[in-house]
Amino acid sequence: MKKIMIYLLSLFLLTGCTTSITESNKLSIVTTIFPQFDFVREIARDNVEITMLLSPGEESHSYEPTPQDIKAIQNCDLFIYVGGENDVWVENILDSLDTIPDTLKLVDCVDTVNEESVEGMFERSEDEEAIDEHVWTSPTNAIKIVEKITELLTSKDIDNKDIYIENSNNYISELEELYNAFKEVIDNGVRNTIVFGDRFPFRYLADEYGLEYYAAFPGCSSENEPSAATIAYLINKVKDEDIPVVFTIELSNQNIANAIAEATNAQVLTFYSCHNVTKDQFNEGVSYLDMMWENVESLKTALY
Repeated sequence: MKKIMIYLLSLFLLTGCTTSITESNKLSIVTTIFPQFDFVREIARDNVEITMLLSPGEESHSYEPTPQDIKAIQNCDLFIYVGGENDVWVENILDSLDTIPDTLKLVDCVDTVNEESVEGMFERSEDEEAIDEHVWTSPTNAIKIVEKITELLTSKDIDNKDIYIENSNNYISELEELYNAFKEVIDNGVRNTIVFGDRFPFRYLADEYGLEYYAAFPGCSSENEPSAATIAYLINKVKDEDIPVVFTIELSNQNIANAIAEATNAQVLTFYSCHNVTKDQFNEGVSYLDMMWENVESLKTALY
């Protein structure tokens, strides 16, 4: 029975069909999560068919691919994924395919750093150290990723090359404006420290602007229950430095941030990592830039 099920699954994967250039004369692009989905959407608009495997509202670190997802990967023209420790499943799937689509890993587009444990934070052991995969949280890195995606799209679809280049140049100008807005807020702040009662997937943003940060967990931590010492440390940090805001990330239960805020009278604000959007946000067309501009305003509240 098991052999029959494996055969049927293989037949399903090999004969299944998604939108591709051979069917609709449009490139078929598959992405794992929201940032690269939105980058492709900005560059290509309706000139390609884009699929995001992560469902809106789903937590990216708990995602598991379905047979339909594997079929979409196999039949696409370009597959874009992050390439960090949460994408180990990707390499296994690609190794199992007879025909591998062209791929792009976001971590190959930029200079990467390892996740770090700052004072007071839950710490990984040395053998658990991993690349910080949240490369898109830096506007400078986002520009590099957009440039690479544009290069691949123009090489695959010569007919729409000029459109892709024009859209990409316009989008990069917007990302440069975002970079300058973050810089202005941080340069003019009365403090330089931010506190997260949550995971911290913003190492690249913090490094780019020289922000000091404290958080409950590193960005890819699977932990969700901090130690009493971590909570106490963050509460004392907020009190001692008179920090007005405790941040949490989207799709979080906010329990840690709320506990810190209750003990300090700080305000709880969401700082978007842009891993994903809610169903309502997706239907409304909320973009990476929309969320990052909200981060600019939230950072102003935290630093002024």
